[in-house]
Amino acid sequence: MTKASLSSLIKTNTMKYFSVLVFTVLTSSCWVTTAVVNDKTESTREITMAKKGPDMSGATLQYFDHSIWQELLENNVSVNGNVDYKGFKSDTKTLKIYIESLSNIMPTSDWPKNDKLAYWINAYNALTVDLILRSYPLKSIKDIKNPWDQRLWKLGDKLYNLNDIEHEILRKMNEPRIHFAIVCASVSCPKLQNEAFTASHLEAQLTNATKEFLADTSKNELSENSIKLSKIFKWFKKDFEQKGSLIDFLNTYSDLSISESAKKSYKDYNWNLND
Repeated sequence: MTKASLSSLIKTNTMKYFSVLVFTVLTSSCWVTTAVVNDKTESTREITMAKKGPDMSGATLQYFDHSIWQELLENNVSVNGNVDYKGFKSDTKTLKIYIESLSNIMPTSDWPKNDKLAYWINAYNALTVDLILRSYPLKSIKDIKNPWDQRLWKLGDKLYNLNDIEHEILRKMNEPRIHFAIVCASVSCPKLQNEAFTASHLEAQLTNATKEFLADTSKNELSENSIKLSKIFKWFKKDFEQKGSLIDFLNTYSDLSISESAKKSYKDYNWNLND
């Protein structure tokens, strides 16, 4: 073989090897799915969801992008949890885009628990706001007939109501703090946070929501020997006793130590709208 032929062969094989290497790297990297949601009166908005894992910069990606819901919350919910339903009403197109995105990409069995929790918590809250807007103005969610049983939203190929999401999905994930994250649009409910729940911050967000709720004296009055609790702790008592007693749960997230023998009662529940 001549020197020129040998040089040509080496060059050819090198290029083949480099091509295979590039293809392998590209196909093994994390994939991104873009769901395009069309709005009739606005330009097309792209909602990008990415499988969780390190991207090329080492950042952690999420299975679902809740940034549209984040924007809506920032614009229409105060730090104290007061909801501007008139503001939401004027931006119903954006809310519908977010709900459509929930329908287009739903949790699957390979999603991590925190991604599933964030998805369903945000879904519950967004659908609750949508439910209120369908009948707004109103004084209470209870002015709506069977508000938690209405199957108004198609996610994927199934119609859901709020009870389905709370009792058949979220409560079965064995995370009692969800009760301070999902909101029933009422004064005595936990406040609607003015930020979306995300998988990467979920632990801190759930802890913060729980502590805030317990520290709110309009909803709970706690002392060492006497507690006057939100009826949430009565309605979902078993959820809070998964790893001990109800008092154990309260002591984990309150700023004081409550006695196991503390006298217990429950506060009246105010169903007026949380506006």
